[in-house]
Amino acid sequence: MRQGQISTTGHALLGLLSFAGEVSGYELKQLADRTLRFFWVSPAMSQVYSELGTLDRAGLVEAREEAANGPRPARRYRLTPAGEEELRRWLAQSDVGFPVIKHGVALRLFLGHMVSPDRMEEMLQRYTEQLEGRTAELAQIREGLGDDPAYRYAALVAEWGQRYYREEAEAVQVVLEALSRPRT
Repeated sequence: MRQGQISTTGHALLGLLSFAGEVSGYELKQLADRTLRFFWVSPAMSQVYSELGTLDRAGLVEAREEAANGPRPARRYRLTPAGEEELRRWLAQSDVGFPVIKHGVALRLFLGHMVSPDRMEEMLQRYTEQLEGRTAELAQIREGLGDDPAYRYAALVAEWGQRYYREEAEAVQVVLEALSRPRT
């Protein structure tokens, strides 16, 4: 498979497999939901299976069937040496690119002239509460990672996320203060 044919989501799944060992597609989706959602869009279940199929055909993951508890056998996936090599290549050689921001709160604030100032303040207050919740979740995750060298980089991301959400909450407070001031 040529470089560039694996999507960023595919590389993210390879990375999750580097932590998880052998997991089902469902377990991989759960892991993505618990981790990636703080800094990357967690893929849909159908996307996880689609990407795993692509990675399997490319020889980057290996799938094995295991006896099923339900009507069909479960497939479990693990990273192959070629998958590990591709993940290392992607990390070392691909352009990071600038993050694409899809910020629903900022979009609504941008269009705030269409609703009352009270509605904007209410939205921003709720967003502040959500930010506090995410910060607390990341604090728990960071604590759970401990000082294990295997999770050093994951711990740094958890710390970065906590700072990001705290600073985002501070920015929202600045906007709320500006909204409360009379216009001149």
